[in-house]
Amino acid sequence: MKEEGKTFKQYCKEAKKRLKQGFWQKYHTELQTELVRAEQAGISVSKVKEYYNEKVSGTIRNGLKEEDEFYKKVQKILDEEGEISNALGRLTDKKYYLTLSYEEQQRYNLELSERYLKAVERYKKEKSLIAPCSPLTNV
Repeated sequence: MKEEGKTFKQYCKEAKKRLKQGFWQKYHTELQTELVRAEQAGISVSKVKEYYNEKVSGTIRNGLKEEDEFYKKVQKILDEEGEISNALGRLTDKKYYLTLSYEEQQRYNLELSERYLKAVERYKKEKSLIAPCSPLTNV
């Protein structure tokens, strides 16, 4: 949504910032550490690489903060209670939701549902990779 308004110059600034902050060095170091752990635990190295690639592209595309906060909420729900029937109700921003028209509410529900399903998929993927290993750190 915010992505639509970005200019090429803004994308370049973000890339330069990642370089200055050592984003790629940190990514490479963490990836190598996790690959060694995966080999020791008997987990497919290609799955770990795939996971990290998706995580990094998501970080770059989404700016990470908003989606990461949402993912942490979903992760907390799944850790404490597992998959529940009223997850979307718990994740809905009720104040914002009440300000929307009926059509906007329906769109909000669909978008929230899509984000929730992606977060559950990420959670399951992380659990399958992490189970025998120690937790993966944030890139």
